[in-house]
Amino acid sequence: MPLSEQEQRLLDEMERHLMHNDADVVHAGAPRTLSYRNLLVGALLVLVGLGAVLAGISLWSATAVVAVIVGVVGFAAMVFGVILAFTPAKGSAPAEASTSTRAPRGSDSSFMDKMNDRWDRRQQG
Repeated sequence: MPLSEQEQRLLDEMERHLMHNDADVVHAGAPRTLSYRNLLVGALLVLVGLGAVLAGISLWSATAVVAVIVGVVGFAAMVFGVILAFTPAKGSAPAEASTSTRAPRGSDSSFMDKMNDRWDRRQQG
């Protein structure tokens, strides 16, 4: 059963509204790429921190205060290294594209993106 003109216009308006709001949500939570430099420096900090924790354990019999300080500094270095390793690179956020001026995407796009592009092309004539 075909839709009336008013129902078709309402459906089109709802679709445009959903696409606009959906695009905002998708772009807001889009994953960023990790920086190779941050991964490398973070991994080195984790290794240095682990070495400091082990050094603190081995110093325990000599002086407990120094061992605790070295262990805490090593643990802090490991935590900071993990945080740094998983921090996205600056400026690596995907560029926001307007839903009305989107270009057809390549093979890296998802199934739903391809279907949305086909629907947009069909609706524009």
